[in-house]
Amino acid sequence: MYRITKEFHFSASHQLTHLPDDHQCARMHGHNYIVVVELASDKLNQDGFVRDYHELKPFKSYINDTFDHQNLNDLLDCVTTAENMARHFYDWCAARWPETAAVKVSETPKTWAEYRP
Repeated sequence: MYRITKEFHFSASHQLTHLPDDHQCARMHGHNYIVVVELASDKLNQDGFVRDYHELKPFKSYINDTFDHQNLNDLLDCVTTAENMARHFYDWCAARWPETAAVKVSETPKTWAEYRP
């Protein structure tokens, strides 16, 4: 199995209002998010790629145009955890690229959430 990944960055705020008032994530706060998209295939295309990285440019545009410097609570119809965001981004990518295998989202340098069906 061949696997490739590409990393994307954006900054955004969110608030997890369902948490107790004394939980730090219950307050409005922001992160410098990192999103890693993984594509996998058991064979390579005619150019020797799982998929040309350049073909992932629409995802960069989607993140920049929709999420960068926005309040995620205004954009997503779910609790804006990294886990739910990983699923959202996975679904977006899988609808366009059938090789999508997983999406990881980081809110801090030490934390990651991943969605992999």
